[in-house]
Amino acid sequence: MRTDSSPGTLPARVHLPAAPAGTPVLDVVIPVHNEEKDLQPCVRRLHEHLARTFPYGFRITIADNASTDTTPRVAALLAARIPEVTVHRLEQKGRGRALRAAWSASDAPVLAYMDVDLSTDLNALLPLVAPLISGHSDLAIGSRLAPSSRVVRGPKREFISRAYNLILRGSLHARFSDAQCGFKAIRREVAGALLPLVEDTGWFFDTEMLVLAERAGLRIHEVPVDWVDDPDSTVHIVRTATEDLKGVWRVGRALATGSLPLDRLTRPFGDDPRDREIGDVPRGLARQLVGFCVVGGLSTLFYLLLYSGFRAFTGSQTANALALLVSAVANTAANRRLTFGVRGRGGAVRHQAQGLVVFGIGLTLTSGSLAALGAATSEPAHSTELAVLIAANLAATVLRFLLFRAWVFPDRRADDAPPAVQPAAPYGTTSFRAGDVADSWRDATAQLLPARPHDTDARDPR
Repeated sequence: MRTDSSPGTLPARVHLPAAPAGTPVLDVVIPVHNEEKDLQPCVRRLHEHLARTFPYGFRITIADNASTDTTPRVAALLAARIPEVTVHRLEQKGRGRALRAAWSASDAPVLAYMDVDLSTDLNALLPLVAPLISGHSDLAIGSRLAPSSRVVRGPKREFISRAYNLILRGSLHARFSDAQCGFKAIRREVAGALLPLVEDTGWFFDTEMLVLAERAGLRIHEVPVDWVDDPDSTVHIVRTATEDLKGVWRVGRALATGSLPLDRLTRPFGDDPRDREIGDVPRGLARQLVGFCVVGGLSTLFYLLLYSGFRAFTGSQTANALALLVSAVANTAANRRLTFGVRGRGGAVRHQAQGLVVFGIGLTLTSGSLAALGAATSEPAHSTELAVLIAANLAATVLRFLLFRAWVFPDRRADDAPPAVQPAAPYGTTSFRAGDVADSWRDATAQLLPARPHDTDARDPR
């Protein structure tokens, strides 16, 4: 993470003064890469909306990051024909890089950005920037997950969006509801102090910026939006999700180790102290992730062997359900002992019941994937079935870990321990005993026997 210094702390928020006619108060940046088809209608529609509804001067900046089609030519023509349009060209690709460059070069007191497909209804633009102009907030974001939002998109993107925000809440204790909606704004002085701390140059840029701002106690305003999914979106979902998870890990480590100088983002007065009351990044997360991955790998192999065996004498759906059920019992028992350090048989039945609920999520995803495969082809190959099942299980893995951590095996030591309790292991450390793996799998059968009176539902004091 970057630790560049910046001059002093942020000034107190004030209402922006009325600007002379033609002076831009708002600079809306549109990051583009090979968007020759959508760029012109997007810019013209945005310009018409701002000219008709926005009471201040404005500018539209096209941030072209390394386009190789005719996007630069289209952008130049728009800038030549519309006085409020400018072009910022970068030779390197990356949405975060484009936003950082365009925002850093702008002289407008309020900076915003939106995606070129204009999936978000433009009627939310004035509510987005008004709290920044008035001095009420430091950043503003459009939220597709607010109760009053109106969103049209497919179940896959809906699932991914909600799962990602659940990950942020479970791992980084984020309180904002929608990290990745392409509709955000920030005050210029805040951007000047915050952007040097943001390391990502791609799609995780938004999330990292919001997490750091929230941790510094800055005020983030959320606006419910009307949003319609663009079916022609060029975003690579799997690659983007992978990079986002890497970013969550990196930011979590930096916050846990205190390597970010967030104190320089504070304001001398005017902030509500409750803005800083955010829970610490969960400790022991690295150890639990390692344990969960080890158990998950073994469980996946066990599941595939069971599925192949059951498939020899039954249909794919039945074989999938039986294999998942057996492996789920073993997986819950193994995670109970190895990942979350719960010893003894006390509470084992309850844990297994909760584990079966988590199993139900996996069954829904995998069965749905098989049903979709069956609809696509009448006689899929066995190797194709296995590939689809592996992909579906990977999609459920992150949610399964969060449910295990927050619901099935919540860590109550911090609540129950006396004040003199020893601190947890530092973030990023791992510690396993050599016999833990064998013991955890042995518990898979032992937990099905009646509990002995002297057993307790206590965590390993490691």
